Amino acid sequence: MNHYYKKNVVIIGGGPAGLGAALMLAQRGWKNITVIEKRPSADYYEPDKSFSYQIDGRGQKLTDLLKLTPKLANVSVPSTDFYFTLIQKDGTRKTTKLPIADSKRKTAYWLPRASFIELLYQEIKHYWQDEIKVLFNTECIEIKQHLEHLEIITQSRDNKPLTLTPTLLVGCDGLNSIVRQTLHEWEKGQSNSFEMQKFSSPSSGLKYKVLTLPPQFPLSEQEGDVAQSTMAYAIRSTFKERKKAINLGLLPLKNPNQPRTANIITYPDHQIWQLETPVDVEQFLKQAFPQIPLEKIIDPEEIARFTSSEGGKFPIPQYCSGLYQIWGNPEESQGTAVILLGDAVHCFPPDIGQGVNSALEDIYIFQEILSETKDNLSEALPRYQNLRQPDIKSLIRLGQISYPWQYNQDPLRKKIWSINFFMRLLLNRLFPFLFNTHSFIMIQNHELSYSEILAKSNRTTQVLSILGGLAILTLLLKLMN
Repeated sequence: MNHYYKKNVVIIGGGPAGLGAALMLAQRGWKNITVIEKRPSADYYEPDKSFSYQIDGRGQKLTDLLKLTPKLANVSVPSTDFYFTLIQKDGTRKTTKLPIADSKRKTAYWLPRASFIELLYQEIKHYWQDEIKVLFNTECIEIKQHLEHLEIITQSRDNKPLTLTPTLLVGCDGLNSIVRQTLHEWEKGQSNSFEMQKFSSPSSGLKYKVLTLPPQFPLSEQEGDVAQSTMAYAIRSTFKERKKAINLGLLPLKNPNQPRTANIITYPDHQIWQLETPVDVEQFLKQAFPQIPLEKIIDPEEIARFTSSEGGKFPIPQYCSGLYQIWGNPEESQGTAVILLGDAVHCFPPDIGQGVNSALEDIYIFQEILSETKDNLSEALPRYQNLRQPDIKSLIRLGQISYPWQYNQDPLRKKIWSINFFMRLLLNRLFPFLFNTHSFIMIQNHELSYSEILAKSNRTTQVLSILGGLAILTLLLKLMN
């Protein structure tokens, strides 16, 4: 087959999904790949997006394909070496090693989002410059529809317009995807396949902000008592009231000279979000965390930045059923095929650590289907949608139920969740033929699809419900006798 049409790709969004998709397509022989990215550079530091990723076995399907997993390991903290220190309000500390729930699963790797993006970008820069062009400081402002193709209108920060006519348009531009929203506008009155279907979750709507801390910051007044970069920390506050109690959460990173980020995650009506001046924020934090020398850790500039930052909110679990659209005949270079990947098509709170991993798996599965169809987009995209749709729907359900109470927003609900978690874990060890372990553990098994995980979880729930019903019926019969 003549593959002359394997060129002219436009990818909207230069995050992990966008750069990962570009690398996958370049490896498959596609040319003239243009990535459109709003940020000024790959290593641009965004404090409120400076969260960490855990790239697990599911995400490593793609990094293995791209031969990037050894490089990933070199800049990450492995899950097999994950240590966690809890600092109580009185200053006492307890360090534990994170238990390995499943010794057979692949080692996962913790690293900051910016480090993972930089890893992907450096791969492009060193090996694929002829095939991939990343346009920073550039935004897609409009997508124009013609009879048999699309035109992508972009604009850079210096107001230079650029029009692109792709054979393949890849939407990797997140929850507010202009690609998906445009497809939705065009389909109005005909179907709702590109409209996000939304579902409730106990963690949706939680607000978060990030404090940037210096590398190896002091944990006390004692000389040499500093934070270790590869250690995770949770620092408890002295406050107990619901609208005042707070925690600082820090995930590990490999580079000891890299700034640390402390996540604050709580209800939108929490007192800390009502504070309007840096002085008020500083006073609140000092009262909340007297066990650490905050004045030596956080400088006035960071307090001011934190105060003025809007932060973010955990999204509602949501997905759309439409994953692609085709105009004309892309195989004859007389059309445009569109595919949505990652958050552009499925988005949820970070409870289960699958945001980046599901996006990377999207790309890997798309690659598998391209291989099967010899890159025939008119065959590959419908097949991809039929295969991936059930998993996306299951993924959203898993995002609702698997671990939504981990942010201490409701201690009672968290205890109930813990009872359910350990009960399933114990029953699975005693009767593995009858009970599956908790979905939060099964998600870490990259050999199971999201659909298989949800089906196993639902079967265990049904068995528990039947046994619970029989127990209640037996008790009632005894009481009646």
